[in-house]
Amino acid sequence: MHHASFSAPDGSPTWGVIVAGTAYDLGPSGLGLAADLRDAVVSGVFGQVGDRYLDAPARPEAEIEFLPAITNPSKIICIGVNYRSHQQETGRTEQKAPTVFTRFADTQIGHLRPALMPASTTQFDYEGELALVIGKEAFHVGEADAWDHIAGYAVYNDFTARDWQRATSQWIPGKNFPGTGAFGPYLVSAADLGNVDELVLETRVNGDVRQKASVGDLYFGIPELIAHVTGFTRLAPGDVVVTGTPGGVGMFMDPQGLLSEGDVVEVEITGLGVLRNTVRRER
Repeated sequence: MHHASFSAPDGSPTWGVIVAGTAYDLGPSGLGLAADLRDAVVSGVFGQVGDRYLDAPARPEAEIEFLPAITNPSKIICIGVNYRSHQQETGRTEQKAPTVFTRFADTQIGHLRPALMPASTTQFDYEGELALVIGKEAFHVGEADAWDHIAGYAVYNDFTARDWQRATSQWIPGKNFPGTGAFGPYLVSAADLGNVDELVLETRVNGDVRQKASVGDLYFGIPELIAHVTGFTRLAPGDVVVTGTPGGVGMFMDPQGLLSEGDVVEVEITGLGVLRNTVRRER
């Protein structure tokens, strides 16, 4: 079942499920099962809705305004250069440990919202990624237990200002401009998704395929990432881990394939839908 965060008719944030092109409101403006999608994860409602959605107020999916899948995570942990193909194109091979940086929750945007190209960059790029959402408190989690701590998965596009990212060894500035963390459209329960390693990620710019890889090609797999991250910080239900991007980013194409205003970027992952955003230059 596809869960999503979106705006109610009065503009207030809510959440629900999308079934056969219809959005059912399970949030404050609907059935009131949880305050938001993060709260649904915390309370255990997420993935356990069953047929209750049939009693909820409904609208066509085409009429809703999507919000980031989790609008208010307490932590967003991102992993860099974590596909072998991306390591090769960047020259950063044989890493000893995952490259970790953070993204701020207020930089996120939903499906179909503009990706804001900062006025101060000339090197705006895309990074299609798989994101996972933590389902229960996780601290010092071993690899064998990692899967049990995941509530669900979604598509992420970690839009990046490369000149800001590459100005120093610290990446956070290039990864945290407003309107650059696209997340959604849906959050799918881990129980509904099957073998995550078999999922295929594809990123397209104006219809041209730029990235395509199996999640099984991750250099540090999901259990390794959860063990590593929870080795230094405590993750709570609703926190997000963004697992890395494959080779094919615009910066390392020849010639470069960096983004311009009006470019339409789509990231699709098997079973998780298509996340689509159009680049708009910051005024």
